Amino acid sequence: MAANPWSCPAMPARSAILSLCLASLLAGCATMPTPRNLAGAQYQAEQRLADGRAAPCQLPAVPAETAGLTPVASAALASGPALIGPGDRLKLVVSGDSETLTGQHVVGANGRLVIPGLVDVAVAGRPLAEVAASLRAALIERAVVRDIPGNVVLAQVEQAGVQVSVEGAVFEPGLVRAGERSAEAQSVTISNAASGDFNTGRSLATALRLAGGIRPDAAADAVYLLRGGQYTRIDLIPAFTGGVPADPQLAAGDRIIVPSTGCFNPLLVRPSSVTAPGIRVFMSNLSRPASHNAASAIGKESTSLPYGTRLIEGLVSANCVGGSAMKAARQAVLISRNPVNRRAIVIARSIEGLVRHADRDDHNPWLMPGDAIACYDSGAMAVADAIGVIGNALVPAALINGLAQ
Repeated sequence: MAANPWSCPAMPARSAILSLCLASLLAGCATMPTPRNLAGAQYQAEQRLADGRAAPCQLPAVPAETAGLTPVASAALASGPALIGPGDRLKLVVSGDSETLTGQHVVGANGRLVIPGLVDVAVAGRPLAEVAASLRAALIERAVVRDIPGNVVLAQVEQAGVQVSVEGAVFEPGLVRAGERSAEAQSVTISNAASGDFNTGRSLATALRLAGGIRPDAAADAVYLLRGGQYTRIDLIPAFTGGVPADPQLAAGDRIIVPSTGCFNPLLVRPSSVTAPGIRVFMSNLSRPASHNAASAIGKESTSLPYGTRLIEGLVSANCVGGSAMKAARQAVLISRNPVNRRAIVIARSIEGLVRHADRDDHNPWLMPGDAIACYDSGAMAVADAIGVIGNALVPAALINGLAQ
């Protein structure tokens, strides 16, 4: 008897298709496994890792680098005169001279002011008044000028950027140049007829921001500034409470040390004069209907967030929140790194849980610089995808079965 081309597939083929359907549906409904992390990876209490807990706070010790140095009050250092540094531009005016000595001179990289054949004076790390006195004495000693009051005048035209070291509990420790200016800003300063210059960028706060800002585990009330044979301890807590912390001008070769308490302090996670104003977070949202991140409107603006943003706000920026009821059970993954011990952390969260539960703050971590978040489809959308795969498989199977009969 000839087979009917309009009949359903034979039983063996039907069983195979049903098995394929069941396997696909089960795979689509499976939940994402809980990520595993190494012990000690947890940085924030809100990360709530199953295999760890946040480290307790510790009282930081005085840095060993201060041994043998003389302590000074931070207010005295902040109110002291600005110090000359390499790259600073000085204007020398000598009575009766218009070309040989009078003019602008730049301090060399070695910290010395050199007028070829006449003067070679070490000036870096010294206040302007002291440098002017030394320069005048050198000119008198060489019989270049006579000892007449007011015949040698030295003024500062431009304060260049200074290189300082930032260590400890900052996001990007290392050497930074505080107060570096653009070529346009330099030309305006040099051409200005006014005498003197004040470079607001040559400050402690600027150097800390250039180093990525202090971390949430920083001992903000005990930041150390080392200069020559002296050091001072500076309390930066007022920067987070509306006060005005000491913010001394820096000199070339200064060393800034930010001790760590070893624990996460949420009060320090906000834009301030000593923290980064914003952070860059990597985002991936390939949940339906988006097939690529551009369709999810993920770009430079959406991945640049204010410092202090938490996971749920980052997910909103990645377009992972909202939509139809079928998308409600989506999950998100946060990939971060403990800045204290550099161990990677991966945590998974239910997006709907963060939106609906009253205790969301206890499970909603703060985003740190360089973190990454990714969105996963809900189980319902996974089932829809599985049905689509089955439909794509059924048509060729039916055609093959029809041709075989």
